[in-house]
Amino acid sequence: MTNDLPLPDSNARAHSERVVARVRAEIAAGGGFIDFERYMQTVLYAPGLGYYVAGARKLGADGDFVTAPELTPLYGAALARQVDAILDATGCRDIVELGAGSGALAQAMLAALSRSPLRYSILEPSPSLRERQEHTLAGGALRDAAEVRWFETLPPEIEGVVLLNEVLDALPPRVIARRDGAWHERGVTWDGAGLAWAERPLDDRRMLAIARARFPAEGDYASEINLAAEALVATLARRLRRGAIFIVDYGFPRAEYYHPQRSEGTLVGHYRHRVHADPFLWPGLSDLTAHVDFTALAEAAEAAGVVVAGFATQAAFLLGCGILDRLAAIGVPDSLAYLREAAAVQKLVSPAEMGELFKVLLLAPDGHAWKSLAVSDLAHRL
Repeated sequence: MTNDLPLPDSNARAHSERVVARVRAEIAAGGGFIDFERYMQTVLYAPGLGYYVAGARKLGADGDFVTAPELTPLYGAALARQVDAILDATGCRDIVELGAGSGALAQAMLAALSRSPLRYSILEPSPSLRERQEHTLAGGALRDAAEVRWFETLPPEIEGVVLLNEVLDALPPRVIARRDGAWHERGVTWDGAGLAWAERPLDDRRMLAIARARFPAEGDYASEINLAAEALVATLARRLRRGAIFIVDYGFPRAEYYHPQRSEGTLVGHYRHRVHADPFLWPGLSDLTAHVDFTALAEAAEAAGVVVAGFATQAAFLLGCGILDRLAAIGVPDSLAYLREAAAVQKLVSPAEMGELFKVLLLAPDGHAWKSLAVSDLAHRL
């Protein structure tokens, strides 16, 4: 249902119409059809038009969603404990964050990390988010604590910790469907009144083999396969010489991701702090995401030469990293500051909120000298 969502203003609607026009042009060039990966890439990342690059505010109370680092700096402070352990064990000083959002995670981690000197590098495709990050990290104390820099492409070699906090869910997936035993690629067409789902026979042999291996054996079924996310993790794994890859996102191991009851996939939209199921709602104004298949990421990483160092729910990870100790240090429990941070921590660790749906995957070169600090490890479920 979308009739309870707030309406965009006239300027925003005009922008969305320009995005739709771009999509229609691509559909026309594609003979009346584009696959969903191409559609999502366009509406999220098309230069000057896409959701993440067109300049509107996305994160925080006045945006469309709030990520964990925006809830409380205690999140970044807790993650810093694991990052500190990795840097100490490997002798590295570099942190590389992909898609740093508002810069809140970098800010909290730099304030909490004890190791010095540090070099914090950010790869950010959105000009507006990079500007916001520069503003967030402009404080003198942070600049003194670490060298902060931005770069356009991944370095050929990495020694240190790579952070991907709610990044992979925003990478466009392919959407595959099995109907009456026949396999189809789901995509987008223009039906005369608006953008709409369409399907065509799946002729990609590799994708067909993957779908057959991952989907339930019987029944009609549609879901996402995110080769882009797997390729990115594999690239990072090949370039990592020492250190770790640190992935935090919402998703499942494969057996849960492709559960028979999840027969229409995991795609959702985010608009003004509401979740909706219409991928064609106000293109360019609404975020689109798909959950992460953590088994696929682990397989891609291991094929590229690294191993799983830990896999845990966000709750188990944050508790193991001492987030409750960080909370206790805020002050007396009846103070306003404590109560505010306690509410945020509750959301981060509660099974009914972010504690169970969000997972943490740690990857490291074979022979790593450190382990996950999570209170429980679920690597056997991958």
